[in-house]
Amino acid sequence: MNVQSKLKLGISFLKGNNIGSNRILISLGLIMLFTMNSALAQKAYSHDEYVPFRVNAHLKNMHIWHGSVVHPGAVIATSLEYNTRDSKFTFGLWGGASFSSVDVLHKNTGDIESAYYKELSIYTKYRFSDRFFLEAVSHNNYTGVEERGDDLYYFSYDKTQGYNFVDISFGYHITPNTLMYLATVVGGGSHDYEIQDDGTFINSWTHYFEVSSKIWKNQNSSLSLFVGGAWSFITDKTFYTEDAGNIVNVGFTFSKDVSMINYRLPVEVTAMWNPEQEKAVLQFAVTIL
Repeated sequence: MNVQSKLKLGISFLKGNNIGSNRILISLGLIMLFTMNSALAQKAYSHDEYVPFRVNAHLKNMHIWHGSVVHPGAVIATSLEYNTRDSKFTFGLWGGASFSSVDVLHKNTGDIESAYYKELSIYTKYRFSDRFFLEAVSHNNYTGVEERGDDLYYFSYDKTQGYNFVDISFGYHITPNTLMYLATVVGGGSHDYEIQDDGTFINSWTHYFEVSSKIWKNQNSSLSLFVGGAWSFITDKTFYTEDAGNIVNVGFTFSKDVSMINYRLPVEVTAMWNPEQEKAVLQFAVTIL
């Protein structure tokens, strides 16, 4: 039987089976349409280097932030973010979890409970230019919330529970290697307030200002210096200090790409000193993804 005869037989079969013919034709049409779209999509994106989603993972011997030791033990930190094609807008999630616990006092029983570091923060960033950006971060650190006898609500910004707060920040690159950064805590979350004599709260709206600069660089290493301070125009107490504004973050970061066979392993060592708390630490971090 030749091809023409086979086509005629197939058409006759479809005409004689009205119940299934429409379904078959629709299915064939959808398959053809899907195949064509897939081919066009592969052709369109075969030379497109745009990657909208990015995943990162870091291992640290501790977690420090703005002059504070958020967790003193080993931590794995991960992030998942979306970036627009022009790289101006970013939306992401940042999470941290510890391998060790800290002691937490239960407010009702008085018992000492063990709590692992847990954080899932939300951030968004808009770059107006190569020099200037605006960023907002909802810091959701719920370490020890349940262990100390509080109710856990992920989107709770209750002042007294003190584990969620929002930072609004601006960054400006004076030069490609020097950044000025100003962040403000909004809403009085996470104890960013001062208690008055009558028991009322006044939000501190704490400001944190930092200058960081890369002062040396070679083919696979660099050294950066940083200094940061905190203050409030409204209260004596701030989010970072107890009595008044102060320098809270001084140090340097040495970065190096370590080659392992065919894999590049970025490593960072940060020496940080907090004059307010008289605390000095050395953080080691390696990017594994």
